[in-house]
Amino acid sequence: MARLALLSVSDKTGLVEFARSLVEEFKFDIISSGGTANALQSAGLPVTKVSDYTSSPEILGGRVKTLHPRIHGGILARRDVPADMADLETQGIRPIDVVVVNLYPFETTIARPDTSLAEAIEQIDVGGPAMLRASAKNYANLTVLCQPSQYPLYLQALRQNNGEVALEFRQQAALKAFQHTGEYDQAISTYLSEQSSAVRGEQLEEERDLSPSFTLTGQQLQPLRYGENPHQSAAWYQTGAIASGWAAATKLQGKELSYNNLVDLEAARRLIAEFVEPQNPPAAAILKHTNPCGAALGHTIAEAYEKAFNADPVSAFGGIVALSRPIDGATALLLTKTFLECVVAPSCEPEALEILESKSKVRVLVLPDLTQGADYAVKAIAGGFLAQISDDQGIDPTAWTVVTEKQPTAAQLEELLFAWKVCKHVKSNAIVVTRDRATLGVGAGQMNRIGSVKIALEQAGEKAQAAILASDGFFPFDDSVQISAAAGIQAIVQPGGSLRDQDSITAANELGIVMLLTGTRHFLH
Repeated sequence: MARLALLSVSDKTGLVEFARSLVEEFKFDIISSGGTANALQSAGLPVTKVSDYTSSPEILGGRVKTLHPRIHGGILARRDVPADMADLETQGIRPIDVVVVNLYPFETTIARPDTSLAEAIEQIDVGGPAMLRASAKNYANLTVLCQPSQYPLYLQALRQNNGEVALEFRQQAALKAFQHTGEYDQAISTYLSEQSSAVRGEQLEEERDLSPSFTLTGQQLQPLRYGENPHQSAAWYQTGAIASGWAAATKLQGKELSYNNLVDLEAARRLIAEFVEPQNPPAAAILKHTNPCGAALGHTIAEAYEKAFNADPVSAFGGIVALSRPIDGATALLLTKTFLECVVAPSCEPEALEILESKSKVRVLVLPDLTQGADYAVKAIAGGFLAQISDDQGIDPTAWTVVTEKQPTAAQLEELLFAWKVCKHVKSNAIVVTRDRATLGVGAGQMNRIGSVKIALEQAGEKAQAAILASDGFFPFDDSVQISAAAGIQAIVQPGGSLRDQDSITAANELGIVMLLTGTRHFLH
């Protein structure tokens, strides 16, 4: 008797060609349902509809098609268990040798902004996951395929083994099927959770919470040469069926992206996202090892980049550049004057790309939506992982408190806001000194705050006169205020919250410095 294949797919890529090889080259009989059966019949291929095979019509508008003992019996029967085979013979059920199923396009459907909840619910597949799981469970006796990319591999396996498929191949295919259904269920769970939140009403920022269970799945986009170091293997994964974030970016030129490139690019994106609103002047940021070595606003994007570069030209060498505006010719000329690893912007003008081609190894990426980030951050620890809501809440300077006798001017308030936004993206303990909407000094990742203050002020040098200082955490002692005043700092913004806040406030009053407390800290470990 000919072997039996069950084909029921939503994605019909390569379907007809694959089925024709099964029928003509390997003499399979095919059973199929719904649109898959129609597609095969239209191609002139012999196919038996599931409803004819089971003698049970499709019901409930197609919601019930394959949920039948003749289908699942043929899938789950163990060929080496006599009782199973006897049951098949008694019931007139044929064992199925290959099951080819991919699921309703749920993620593609919910990616459309106009999709209703009812439309999304209809794209929750029931019979498909049941067949995939049953087939994967019984991989010792049959093969399950859930992606069109597997079709040529399966045919090759048949050709190389006289029409048989090795157990190792079937086991790997089963693993892929379980991963596929797991990702599918996770997408549904995430979507329904979001819908539930919407029904309850928009949550306040402080009420945002994480689910008691947390699942992160992804499809590998590409293997990376290595991780942070050459002895560490690494790969890049995409979450969701629709490419978003860096998976949706276009690389216009340059070498392959590395693990460290992507980590730095994401840090750069998060920083520049603070300044992409149309009401903001053009902004540029240069990062090294996820820390900004220069960030600035300008009247043009070229001016913003030049100010950011001049903030620390030594550290800018080999840096990652993020721009809030399209790369134009003037900016491209500046970018070619030093060695850079990557440049990302919302777009790139043809003239600019022509100029940048002279530095062909520089990775130039276009990411139209620089604000699209992750809702959460995850870090692995021994025996598990930590997850937190992303630090993406908006900054409202009207909620800040002036705690000194001296009041800030309007210009100082604008500068303080700029410094605070940059400081948010510097590794703790973080200190940022700015003037004229450009960083002058950055102190990052020090074990004590006074150390970061000294580094930032030393880097700023004489330019610290009449400058602004931002700190991502409170001042536990007044020494930071004393040192800042001695360097010429005019105003300080910090979260507050220390038991000794008053010491710093008193020092600021005595030294004639403006101090504002934001009430919110932005530690970045």
